[in-house]
Amino acid sequence: MTDISRRQVTLDEVAERAGVSRSAASRVINNAPHVSKAKREAVQRAVVDLGYVPNATARALATQQAGAVVLAISSDNPQVFADPFFAEVVVGVNSVLEETELELMLLLATSTRGQTRLEQLLRTRQADGVMMMSTHGDTLAELADKADVPVVFGGRPVNFEPRFYVDADNRGGARLATEHLVDKGRTRIATITGRMDEGAGTARFKGYQEALAVAGLDAGRVAHGDFSEDGGSRAMAELLSEHPDLDAVFIASDQMAIGALRVLTDAGRSVPGDVAIVGFNDIPSARHTAPPLTTVNQPIQALGREMARMLQSLMSGETPSPLILPTRLIQRAST
Repeated sequence: MTDISRRQVTLDEVAERAGVSRSAASRVINNAPHVSKAKREAVQRAVVDLGYVPNATARALATQQAGAVVLAISSDNPQVFADPFFAEVVVGVNSVLEETELELMLLLATSTRGQTRLEQLLRTRQADGVMMMSTHGDTLAELADKADVPVVFGGRPVNFEPRFYVDADNRGGARLATEHLVDKGRTRIATITGRMDEGAGTARFKGYQEALAVAGLDAGRVAHGDFSEDGGSRAMAELLSEHPDLDAVFIASDQMAIGALRVLTDAGRSVPGDVAIVGFNDIPSARHTAPPLTTVNQPIQALGREMARMLQSLMSGETPSPLILPTRLIQRAST
């Protein structure tokens, strides 16, 4: 205490004494809302014990809030926000944020330029928090790990287990879909996967494999898609060429299922007579395909709402638990 009393105590020393991060100590000292009661009390004790006096200039800077949060989506397609799935997520996020003073910024973060922009936003604190969706590879995960603002993931990356995330039960939903096809008496069941560098794609593929393993059926009829309608068309054409005997397909997204249905119709295959189809997501257009699509419902707007709520909790200094949303099978005329 003698050495410290001879000079001005630093914020780092307060944080160390309190056992919290420097940013948490700063938020307490500047009376910001983004810190838990326990951390606030620990910092306040450290301030008294050490005789810390805040620097007025630093305090003015630290109390500035951006008043905005970012929804960053990793996608190669600039039209991604028009995708029915992501459009529903945005609706869910916005339904929560419209009750606050926070603005929502949308950012495509796949390109080098997009990643640089996101890194700049995080580094300069132009946003108070970030929600990350559909992450490919490790780049966005690394950015999140270095961020000095709260970060919530929508879904889980393949090679990274985030601390805070909201996800759907993709694996369980895929099992339900495939088991439904087995129950319908189908024995030559193929799949069109989503992107295999995304958590949803790999989880849904595993669910398909597990269901067929339990049923004692071959899980080798596989074509890889990319969650897009065109990707579903290409993958369905590939399956018909390589496995013309198939009698059912579990397709990892409704968008791909729409493309697959078109290819089956053009090939003269009736649905569900010749080939039964199950999709995933239950987007609004799944009800209006010909025939209407049996699919796995995941609560897409709820995914967006819970991401925004979890981010708000983090920004308030709470420590929420990860959340897995349930999925359920919606039976329509394609099976």
